[in-house]
Amino acid sequence: MHATISTLGQLKAAGYVSKSIKNELRDNLIAKLQSGQASFPNMHGYEQTVIPQLERAILSKHNINLLGLRGQGKTRIARLLLNLLDEYIPVVSGSEINDDPLNPLSRFARDLIAQQGDQTPITWLHRSERFFEKLATPDVTIADLIGDIDPIKAATLKLTYADERVLHYGMIPRANRSIFVINELPDLQARIQVALFNILEEGDVQIRGFKLRLPLDLQFVFTANPEDYTNRGSIITPLKDRIGSQILTHYAADIKTAKKITSQEAEQLEQRAVEVYVPELAKDILEQIAFEARQSPYIDYKSGVSARMSITAFENLVSTAERRAILNNENQTTVRYSDLIGMLPAITGKIELVYEGEQEGSAFVANQLIGEATKTLFLTYFPKIEKLKKQEQSTPYDAIIEWFKSVNAFELPDEASNQNHDAALLSIAPLISFLETYQPNLEPKDLPFLMEFVLWALVEFKQLSQTKTTGGISFNDLYNELLKGI
Repeated sequence: MHATISTLGQLKAAGYVSKSIKNELRDNLIAKLQSGQASFPNMHGYEQTVIPQLERAILSKHNINLLGLRGQGKTRIARLLLNLLDEYIPVVSGSEINDDPLNPLSRFARDLIAQQGDQTPITWLHRSERFFEKLATPDVTIADLIGDIDPIKAATLKLTYADERVLHYGMIPRANRSIFVINELPDLQARIQVALFNILEEGDVQIRGFKLRLPLDLQFVFTANPEDYTNRGSIITPLKDRIGSQILTHYAADIKTAKKITSQEAEQLEQRAVEVYVPELAKDILEQIAFEARQSPYIDYKSGVSARMSITAFENLVSTAERRAILNNENQTTVRYSDLIGMLPAITGKIELVYEGEQEGSAFVANQLIGEATKTLFLTYFPKIEKLKKQEQSTPYDAIIEWFKSVNAFELPDEASNQNHDAALLSIAPLISFLETYQPNLEPKDLPFLMEFVLWALVEFKQLSQTKTTGGISFNDLYNELLKGI
């Protein structure tokens, strides 16, 4: 339709029927539900929780408040609402506020239609242009959101300030017939929230005492962090009362879901200089770090641990392996356990520490998170390591520990080539036997990572010691290391 219709008369002849944006969203959602299509595709982990609530809110034609900690996909949800809009809608040509040709709001559009009738030109607006977003900050003004009187326009047109033609529209009127997202709503000053309430409740705006009836057609989506209510501000009660549905978002409930999110969102660098293989266990550890962080006494749980931490950590992990392979002139490599250290900048920059964490330092906390994730996942692969055992009691780890007693030191260089790194690990015969017993179906390409994983886990469980050397990591028998210290 949009390619052939360019005037109001043609639009009427085609039988076009005006529809509010809320009805538009509702009708298109119903069509998707009936056809079995996903209404909010790729929102992993929300299928049984958040998405049904969103669908009910849209069917109820509600404005929505998404309440949740950072990195829970609130803005992504708002952007996905675009998929529920009609592909094109007609707009009066030249209108600043996307006037509907069959239901004009602005003085400009009403006058134009009065003058030109069915010859009034129209344009077609694509749904991608119907999304407006504003981050709420304390310095946002009424003029920014709603508009202000333009004295130059008044002087040029010889009009009084009481004439709506002298108005310069703000973001909200310009977003008429669109989705308007206000992020971090509690940060807006109370008087600005009152102005929003007037738009939602009465459909009118007041600019410098000039009251203008402007029943705008908008789908509002607000986002807020629960922490904001106490730290920075609050949502005023009348506005809160006018927001139809408040929907709580959450983090991924399990590692499998978290891995899907990370894989989907991580930067896919097609032009990587080398091919990097990432073992599934490495991905599991990376996600487990976020789960450990959300329970850590060093980290402010109210602030949350964003899914962006896992995403950027994954990118750093792959880049650490890529850099090493480039230095060794290799065209392919595998992520190593020691490459997890390359994720530290992505972790330290995305955790909010409490006082105890500040005392320890962000690097210490990040390393501890990696250690805790290692211990948690180790027990899903291998037998439990007892803290205390009788002298004659044997354990599955005895042969590995005895091997380290028999050598002075075992070092894994940081930048070793694939061949040298694997050869060093394969020299630990009891470790190979151990993996053959407890992980008999292991893929050969996963073997080096799992071997190193066992060594680091034995360090975390205080069975071996580990020291950083100039060029790598040295693993030693725990008691020999203690005796050296004495």
